[in-house]
Amino acid sequence: MVEQQLRRRGIRDERVLEAMSKIPREQFLPDKVRPWAYADEPLSIGYGQTISQPYMTALMAQALELKGAEKVLEVGTGCGYAAAVLAYLAARVITIEIVRELADTARRNLEAVGLADKVMVVTGDGSRGYPDMAPYDAISVAAAAPNIPPALVEQLNDPGRLVIPVGSLSEQELVVLTKSGGKTKKRVAALCRFVPLRGGEGWSLH
Repeated sequence: MVEQQLRRRGIRDERVLEAMSKIPREQFLPDKVRPWAYADEPLSIGYGQTISQPYMTALMAQALELKGAEKVLEVGTGCGYAAAVLAYLAARVITIEIVRELADTARRNLEAVGLADKVMVVTGDGSRGYPDMAPYDAISVAAAAPNIPPALVEQLNDPGRLVIPVGSLSEQELVVLTKSGGKTKKRVAALCRFVPLRGGEGWSLH
């Protein structure tokens, strides 16, 4: 996976590559999709949610430029795999998931790989961030929003970085927002397609 899918496609952060090589992705997946754990594609984890393809997980982690001492907020825990990667790269991860059953599964998965002490899993509306632990040095959002939720920008430290898919339900851009000196700048890292962000600052889906 590291050589064929990640390094070959432009992932250069050696810490990200190391994290991706050491964390067992299959440990986070339902039994029925474990045979495809290292396929270059998103996989269903139930409840209408997916685990991102390995390349996208690596790209988002690389864009945050983590050095090891950061406190990171992740929105959209899913099965907990991306949180595990972030925990390998940062000092502390707070991850929030709106689907209670997935949050419970993520806690078990993180415990199984020995990362429960570095990751706090919260059940709630991640579109509003998690102000109780703000500010965050980095924020990673694993679901697409029509716009960047203002609450997430407010909870981002200065300096800090936020990575989020932004766009319509069918066409999205992976946006990297940097905050420095009270100002923000945005760039597009890639085209992408994520499940919609749910909650008050995301999509209202019925």
